[in-house]
Amino acid sequence: MKRLIGATALLLSSATLAAAEGELFLYNWGNYTSPEMIKKFEDTYKVKVTITDFDSNDTALAKVEAGASGFDLVVPSAGFVGIYAEKGLIEKLDLSRLPNHKNIAPQWRDVEWDKGREWSIPWQWGSTGVSVNTKVYTGDINTSAIFMDPPPELEGKINVIPEMGDVMAIATMYAGGKVCSDDPAVMKKVRDTLLAAKPKWLSMDYSTVEKMTNNDYAATVDWNGSAMRARLGNPDVAYGYPKEGYGLWMDNVVLLKDAKNVDNAYLFLNFIMEPENAAMLSAFARYANGIAGSEAFLPEDMKTAPELTPPAEFADKGQFVTICTGKALDYQNAIWTELQK
Repeated sequence: MKRLIGATALLLSSATLAAAEGELFLYNWGNYTSPEMIKKFEDTYKVKVTITDFDSNDTALAKVEAGASGFDLVVPSAGFVGIYAEKGLIEKLDLSRLPNHKNIAPQWRDVEWDKGREWSIPWQWGSTGVSVNTKVYTGDINTSAIFMDPPPELEGKINVIPEMGDVMAIATMYAGGKVCSDDPAVMKKVRDTLLAAKPKWLSMDYSTVEKMTNNDYAATVDWNGSAMRARLGNPDVAYGYPKEGYGLWMDNVVLLKDAKNVDNAYLFLNFIMEPENAAMLSAFARYANGIAGSEAFLPEDMKTAPELTPPAEFADKGQFVTICTGKALDYQNAIWTELQK
């Protein structure tokens, strides 16, 4: 879903590409695309890539749905792929133009949100848990109590990412429910607990990497790749896997129906399914990707990173987060609206 919101818009090109043979426009989460990988693609195909950032799935969907976005490819999270397809915003992929489609790892080839991988290809995937500065707090970090029932040491120093699906999922699991619960008793507990906790938070912001690195936050609801990047800049940061349950997610690339640079889009989609290139994405954003064979090209520090490998006792606590529907979504929207006040 998610993940590393930073700069507003990045133009990743160089003066040598002034006479590029073509263009490609990518709409992606901020601070989430490897400049090294983009340069390699540009140099290989003489295609200038322009990347525009978004900060949430809802923002991206609204921009694309408004029409004439100018983008060729967009990177929505799992549950949003079906929404783009249902609204007629994306094209079913011509797999004959994607020989590297065979490199998609088996567990990601026939996913719930895209059977047979006809509409999307993997970008990166990970988990949603909590990051904590262990110099400020020395207790158990593998719990959503860090933000749902904050310990005194962390009060006024906590950030919560403003991403409804992720936050509501782990909040619901903390309350004893399953993701997308429509049990009124469970959702009342979620509401009451969140509203009681909010006065003890400092902020609801996406900038977790920089602010955990700089000690601006002592704890935050976080994505695992963001947590690893923060730890590399500040060794006091540790990532916790809530024992009550934590979210799993995957972001995916889709081809917009009104894309102007379709040939270049297919070149790019095929390019990022090459194991070495997929590893470049992971090396930058510090998330796993869905491409088999990319492991061999990953930095050594990712192969043993605690942010990418949950402790055995928590390995089965992850639940995949997609978009809720019906009463479950109504409850979430109502709670989230109240939480934003």
